[in-house]
Amino acid sequence: MTPRDASDANDNPWSDLDRPPLNGTALRRALVREGGLWGDVRVTPRTGSTNSDLVALATDEKVDEGVVLVAEEQNAGRGRLDRQWTAPARSGLFFSVLLRPTGVPVERWGWLPLLTGVAVATALSRVAGVDTALKWPNDLLVTVGGEERKTGGILAERAGNDTVVVGIGINVTLREDELPVPGAGSLALAGATTTDRDTVLRAVLRSLEQWYEKWRAAGGDPAASGLQETYAAGCATLGRVVRAELPGGTSITGEAVAVDGDGRLVLATEEGVQQPVGAGDIVHLRPA
Repeated sequence: MTPRDASDANDNPWSDLDRPPLNGTALRRALVREGGLWGDVRVTPRTGSTNSDLVALATDEKVDEGVVLVAEEQNAGRGRLDRQWTAPARSGLFFSVLLRPTGVPVERWGWLPLLTGVAVATALSRVAGVDTALKWPNDLLVTVGGEERKTGGILAERAGNDTVVVGIGINVTLREDELPVPGAGSLALAGATTTDRDTVLRAVLRSLEQWYEKWRAAGGDPAASGLQETYAAGCATLGRVVRAELPGGTSITGEAVAVDGDGRLVLATEEGVQQPVGAGDIVHLRPA
């Protein structure tokens, strides 16, 4: 395959026919409906971070819930712990959604990134035929050549008192020589039945709407909404020995045995203590 010039691809959205641009008008027509969650779908050619843009929008304007912002390219995308997320233009889906979970106690909002993971994994399995596992708290894993690789991530941020912005990044057509790190993957490398970003984005947003409405209707109760059980069933972290690298430089090692009602990962340590972890970087040490 002839290498493509990255600068040409960035300037001309049709220079790489394997990566056609998204059609904002078609996406709005397909996803925006009366009584539905999604009120607007905006596609921008390039931005720093869709999360930062939506947080600013929520702060500066009185906007309704359900705005979706999609970028064909991000040059300052962020993951957890402010890690950078970069990829070639139109090689993935980089988007954020603005949610106002009224009626749900704030202490249950921590389930939103886990809910998003369930929604994305469900959609990818259904529409692209790719078994997608969840690494607590917010990584999306696929299998490439028998190896577990990260193909996406989720970042939720508060925007004022009543708003959460959830950012989602999914590597769709990233090729082996384009991977940012050796442990990365993409839907294409995992043998997806489709890498049409329009099809995948529609499926993800519809799945997210269904899970969000179910969770909100249950007052954010993860058990009553089925979220806790579904997340645990798809979580590749459970049953493994892991190391939790905690804020402040400390760490805990143990077997991941459960996700509790607050969305925390529960580790069973060698000392016989069950330690819940609410935030941290998880390293899988042994397969389940």
